Amino acid sequence: MPVSLLINDPLTQLAFSVYESKGVFAVLLGSGLSRSAGIPTGWEITLDLVRRVALTQGVEEQPDWAAWYREKTGEEPSYSGLLEELASSPEERRSILHSYIEPTEEDRQEGRKVPTAAHHAIADLVRGGYIRVIVTTNFDRLMENALRERGIEPTIVSSVDALAGAEPLTHSACYILKLHGDYKDARILNTEAELSGYPAQYDTLLDRIFDEHGLIVAGWSGEWDHALRAAFLRAPNRRYSVFWAARGNLGSGAQELLEHRQARLIPITDADRFFAALKVRVETLEQSQRPNPLSIELLVNSTKRFLAKPEYRIQLDELFTQETDRLIAQLDGAEFALQSQWDQAAFRARVRKYEAASEALATMCGVLGRWGDGSELPLVFDMIRSLHAQAERIGNGLTVYLNIRSYPAVLVFTAYGLGLTRAGRWEVLHQLFDFAVDRLHREPVRAIETLFLWAWKGTENDAWKQIEGLEQRKTPLSDHLLSLLSEWSKRFAGLTPDFELMFERFEMLGSLAHLERNDKATVQQALAGSAHNSWAFMPVGRAGWHSSNADKLFAEIQTEPMKTSLIRAGFAKGDPEFIDLFIQNFQRIAGRMRW
Repeated sequence: MPVSLLINDPLTQLAFSVYESKGVFAVLLGSGLSRSAGIPTGWEITLDLVRRVALTQGVEEQPDWAAWYREKTGEEPSYSGLLEELASSPEERRSILHSYIEPTEEDRQEGRKVPTAAHHAIADLVRGGYIRVIVTTNFDRLMENALRERGIEPTIVSSVDALAGAEPLTHSACYILKLHGDYKDARILNTEAELSGYPAQYDTLLDRIFDEHGLIVAGWSGEWDHALRAAFLRAPNRRYSVFWAARGNLGSGAQELLEHRQARLIPITDADRFFAALKVRVETLEQSQRPNPLSIELLVNSTKRFLAKPEYRIQLDELFTQETDRLIAQLDGAEFALQSQWDQAAFRARVRKYEAASEALATMCGVLGRWGDGSELPLVFDMIRSLHAQAERIGNGLTVYLNIRSYPAVLVFTAYGLGLTRAGRWEVLHQLFDFAVDRLHREPVRAIETLFLWAWKGTENDAWKQIEGLEQRKTPLSDHLLSLLSEWSKRFAGLTPDFELMFERFEMLGSLAHLERNDKATVQQALAGSAHNSWAFMPVGRAGWHSSNADKLFAEIQTEPMKTSLIRAGFAKGDPEFIDLFIQNFQRIAGRMRW
């Protein structure tokens, strides 16, 4: 896109950055964001405290309490100074602030001191995975409440104690750092002395956030809070952009921060309109990359209808053949031309394009897995083989782009497998894992050995750690597929009580099927070595580090009904002892992963 189109439109530039770098941007919110909710800013609280103290002393109502205070004391009204004078302890200061923040019943009825349009827009961006980290100087709970209204339970850090026990930043879907504390906690920071420096643990966390994330600043003047200013000025890297939304001209302190971080200023009328407009632009970009959801619904509903009656078998085959041909034609098009130069943003965009192109067919295959009767299996094999053959065609380009060409085949394979797992169709699931996939100039290989987790060449060189939000994950591909398919599966898995557990069940059974390429003696020999460093190779997914679900799944497959069902379906080479060896092998690999 020509630069001239964006030179006077920083909001659209921000929307592109947020969309293309999903989960990379953090939001820094100041008191201005809560102002439109009727929660006063620090300056407004200061003047109201001046007024209340003066009226108590018998002073008449003044048109300008700031001017009155200057004339009376010879100093500027100070939020910090007044609080220190009025309340000597943190608990007393908390009590003073409580009435300014906590909504009364009348406030709630009239829409005051409740989440604003800005809070709701941010919550929607969090729900979409675009924002994961929120840093705020506000004591109120408007942001948390907006998130909960969207069904999101954030990790909240409002004290050093909370930080010590919090879910790690890397693994949290939404992480809120309340720098000044929470208004219901006596440990709030609000005097100048208290804000002159943060605890060392906060400084470390802030340094990481400012280093590893882009930043959207709104509602913060940049003048108040010396410790936060210091964190801004410490930040060593500018790998991601900073966008500063502001009403009117910035003060000298904010201007210094803007120049230091080479931030882009976005003039706004108010935070509500700014964040609402940002959300709309990001959603527009998202929709532009996806097939029409109505067309997906039609294809899914047609699949269900044709599955319901055997006489529609021909129509079912034709429906899937047409959609497979459409997808392959799209994959052969210019938008998926191979690149010879590495570019992280381009890699991320390509992954999203593969997902958008494959969503319909993968979802339809999930329906086949959930409600099919086994007769659909040759059709699924043909689709996966066709997609894999398209990816195997000779082409020139960077290896990482060549390797992920088979990603659509992985998505179809995984979606169908999840549908089978949801239905408990273990025999067909084993056949899916075991069927042969052709390879260019090489011998065919079992699907589980070329389209599953680490066995898929698309995972080489930690490629999936290049995806935003997955940089520090132990199982980046698994985590990404879990997030993606939990949405797609709503069309075929229904309201699964615990989709995460079902997903990890599919992965664990895939690991078992992969281990079957070895005979029992080979696995026993591999396990006969060191207790920690010897095992038979097999890919392991999220259960390798997610020990609570791993324990549930181990217990499940060792129960007599489940073990018998798996043996009859062809798993574990028909040998119950092989399942015991598998669990031992899995635990050794998992121990290494956790270490």
